[in-house]
Amino acid sequence: MTGMLADSRYQVQRARYEAANWKYKYGHDISVEMLCKRVADISQVYTQSAEMRPLGCTMILIGIDDELGPQVYKADPAGYYCGYKAAAAGVKSTEACNYLEKRIKKKQDYNYAETIELAISCLSSVLSAEFKAGDIEVGVVTRDSPKFRVLREAEIETHLTAISEKD
Repeated sequence: MTGMLADSRYQVQRARYEAANWKYKYGHDISVEMLCKRVADISQVYTQSAEMRPLGCTMILIGIDDELGPQVYKADPAGYYCGYKAAAAGVKSTEACNYLEKRIKKKQDYNYAETIELAISCLSSVLSAEFKAGDIEVGVVTRDSPKFRVLREAEIETHLTAISEKD
């Protein structure tokens, strides 16, 4: 999530409501694409009338689909949503997307460690900063453990070491 904090909290709360409502109605979890579509549709409604202020946040949704595998979707305040192989949101998202696009054109398939190292190196390159393990947080979702989790500092340190050894 990037943007206004209150809008971000509302959008996360609404996404949780939509996911729970879907599971109650249909008996199975909502797909990442459908959840992103619902969030984008709600954001688009806020742009239609003068008495409602448009939501000022961009949401990136990630998940593992049973049929399609890993999914990354991004929804913007205007109600536009799209699937990506890699996505960035925020102040320097254009530079980050360009960086990711160049790397993904060279190589399509990344393993777990390479994906994390690509994300960290992208952030480091775009922000022109060297990171320590305590400076960043890395969240992951894998097929083996589809629940979102944040890496510990020791795990981040091993990835930072691998990046510095490559350079």
